[in-house]
Amino acid sequence: KFALCGLSMGGIVALEVVRRAPNRVKRLCLMDTNSTCETPERAAKREPQIIAARTGRLEQIMREEIALNYLTETQHKEHIFELLIDMAVSLGSEAFVRQSRALQKRRDQQSFLSKIKCPTLILCGEKDQICLPKQHEFMAELIEGATLAVIKNAGHLPTLEQPDTTNEALRAWLES
Repeated sequence: KFALCGLSMGGIVALEVVRRAPNRVKRLCLMDTNSTCETPERAAKREPQIIAARTGRLEQIMREEIALNYLTETQHKEHIFELLIDMAVSLGSEAFVRQSRALQKRRDQQSFLSKIKCPTLILCGEKDQICLPKQHEFMAELIEGATLAVIKNAGHLPTLEQPDTTNEALRAWLES
């Protein structure tokens, strides 16, 4: 048995792990994630990004996407932004394409949420523009006994934007 925590796409993967092996997961943390399937509009928006990535423009795509949606104004925003760009570029275009395809095809897990029986923390940045806090409130309502933690002054990546506050919430979840 193990504790499982996933951020963003990692949260989508974590939900699938719990769905497939509920007896193996003793604790679950879903951070800045989404339990719904991809909308047709969002899936279609990924296609030009995939083409651009395959034609050598991954860094450009990531700069545009991250600048628009991921981070809030913090004193370390520029450093975090460059860190994310470096991570994306080091993973490469094919990883980006595989992740994009997986997101396009992900299942809707909303009906599964009420079946989760392990202690669960739902955590999000208060200013997340990708996976809205309202979506996290919904997930917390559907999972019996779930705890909701909303991290102030954080967007989609509270682990980088507000690491101390995020770690406090994770520590409390692990020790509860």
